[in-house]
Parts: sequence; C-alpha cells; structure tokens
Amino acid sequence: MLERQLTTRILEDLTFFPAVAITGPRQVGKTTLAHTIESLLPKQCLFLDLESDSDRQKLEDAEMYLKSNLEKCIIIDEILLKPELFSLLRHLIDVHRVPMRFILLGSASSELIRKSSDSLAGRIAYHELTPFSLVEIKNSLENQQKHWFRGGFPDAYLAQADIMAQRWLSNFVQTFIERDLRALGYNLNSTTILSLLRMLARIHGGVLNASDLSRSLDVSHPTINAYLDVLEGGFIIHRLCPYFVSVSKRLTKSPKIYIRDSGILHSLVRLNQFEQLQENPLIGASWEGYVIEQIKRVAGNEWEYYFYRTHNGAKIDLLLIAPNGKMATIEIKYSTAPVVSRGFYESNEDIKPHFKYIIIPTGTSYLKNHSIKVISLYEFLTVELAVIAS
Repeated sequence: MLERQLTTRILEDLTFFPAVAITGPRQVGKTTLAHTIESLLPKQCLFLDLESDSDRQKLEDAEMYLKSNLEKCIIIDEILLKPELFSLLRHLIDVHRVPMRFILLGSASSELIRKSSDSLAGRIAYHELTPFSLVEIKNSLENQQKHWFRGGFPDAYLAQADIMAQRWLSNFVQTFIERDLRALGYNLNSTTILSLLRMLARIHGGVLNASDLSRSLDVSHPTINAYLDVLEGGFIIHRLCPYFVSVSKRLTKSPKIYIRDSGILHSLVRLNQFEQLQENPLIGASWEGYVIEQIKRVAGNEWEYYFYRTHNGAKIDLLLIAPNGKMATIEIKYSTAPVVSRGFYESNEDIKPHFKYIIIPTGTSYLKNHSIKVISLYEFLTVELAVIAS
C-alpha cells in the first residue's frame, strides 16, 4: 500500500479541528486512507459506511447513537447520502467542542462544502484526496510513463496490463455518469454527459468555448455550464482560469479545460496502449494537462493556478502563485530539447515573475538564456516547489 502525502496534514488538523472532511472521487482511496488514519489516532474510532444498510439503521436515531459514542472519533463514509446529519453534527460539536470528533468522507467536493459550510463553518477542515501523484508512487521517475498513461486511480495504475487499466477506467466513467451523479441527486441525461466528456477530451488543453459545445450537443448554454459545474465538482474536469496583469491588454478571458486524470483522458479518446498515445496529435496537450495536475496534487489548494494568453499570441502554460506571493511562470514541453517561444519571453515581460521554468519529461536541469530553468517534472515536484515556497 502506498503512503499518501495527505496523511500528515490530516493528522495535524485533527489535533485542532473537531471535524475533518476528506473529499475526492470514488475509488480514489478515501476509505483506505480513513482506516490508515484510524490506526494512527490516540483514541478509539467508530466507522460508519452510509452505503451499508446496517450502518444506516444505526443512525435511525442518530442523535442518541452519536451521543452514546461521545468519546470516540466517528468516521462517516459517504455522508452526502444523509445530509441531514450536518446540522446534528454542529450541535454535537458545540455541546462538546474538542478536536478529533468526526472524520467525514464524501465524493463531491462542491456539494459537501455547500451542505456543510453553513452548519460546520469554523469547525471543520477540508482536504481533497486526489488519485496517486507522481511523487507518491514507488520508483516514481522510472514509472512516470506508466503513471502518465494510466493515471493515478489505484485500480487503474496497479492493473496488470494497460488494457485492463483502460477497461477499469471506462467502467469508472460509465458508473460515475449512470450511478454516482444520480446518487448525488442529479437527474442528468447520461448520453449527453458522456458525449460532452468525449468532446472535452478532444479539446483538452484548449480554451473553452461553451457556445460551440452548446450547438454541438443541441442544449442551452446554461445547461452546458451546469454540466461543467457538475463534472468539476465530481473531480473529473478542471477549468484553469486566465490571469489578468493589465486592463489595457487584450487577453483571453475564457478558461482552459482539462480532464484531470490522464488515464480518464486516454480512456475517453480510446487509447489502449502508450504507443498509441505516442502517435496521437493529443500527446502534447496530454503531457501539458498531466504536468499541471501533478503540480496541483503536490502543491495543493493553497497555491493559485492560472494561464496567460494575449490576443497577440504571447502565452504562458501555467502561472503559479505560492502562498508567500512568489510567482513562477512555466512552459510545458514534451521534448528533451525544448525551444522557447517568443510569446513566453513577452509574457514574462508583462508578469515579471520571480522564477521561470520549462518543464520537460526527463533530463538534467540547466539554465537557458541565463534566466529560464529547464527541468524535469519529477525534479520540479520534489525540489523546485519547495524553492518557490521558501
């Protein structure tokens, strides 16, 4: 079993907050992580899975049952299946406010936050568990190709062969659309959602044009935006917002769209082997999205993430802003001998970042033109992020 980076942070927050929420997509390992944390806590725990009939029956009189286990840390899996618990948890916390009372697991970040924020504001810390990051897997540098192609979902990454990983990923997408969305209360057209996902996979890494999607699917513009919100809240896609440095410049205003997990991306475009990706025009955009997602998985939500693009063609693939305010501009190249575009230099003149990088798949780092550091993804994740944050 691979150790998750989030473990230490969650244990720290449990020493202060009465409740901690662990969000993330299904099958990402939330339950496994919760059991790991359970084994490390200094007090007895009680685990309740709301997908279990017997555990749901225990909560028919939830107040009495939870009060009878007052001194335990109570872990509630898939709490969104019983959202009325949130107000009760607030009452129980306020009556007996001590750390380490509840650990809540949920498969939809936006929904969990919306349903719990009013009830548990100031009483809860939130953590998103992502699929495995590159730095979490064993022999990370050697296994980068496998991780990029299969993505980080445990069952897909650890499958015996690429074809089995792709079958798992295909079934995951189908289950998410046909079961998980309905379990969360969404009554959406599954055919339209799947068609939308396949379209998003084809424009992965491109600037989002919701009007084009609306016309292609013959649904309204508000419906497209609502579907995108659902997919983002379900951890399937990510909209990378543009950065505005000057009101006088004509800048791209729409977000860029990415399928978050690279394995799901490759499944949606029906790539069954890494060799097929090597021959596919999508490879550059796939690598770009993979790099951005790995940086987000390691750096976390305390950092800010943007892209920058002017109508004159100047662009930056990723602009990072650390919690300390330092800025780093990043060009992402699937090449060991990258060529820097003129637009990257122009954009850096606009932004004036503290650090400038070109991230490549592998290789020894070096300086280009005395100011831009060419660096492998693994070294950037394990060394440079700490440098920027220092």
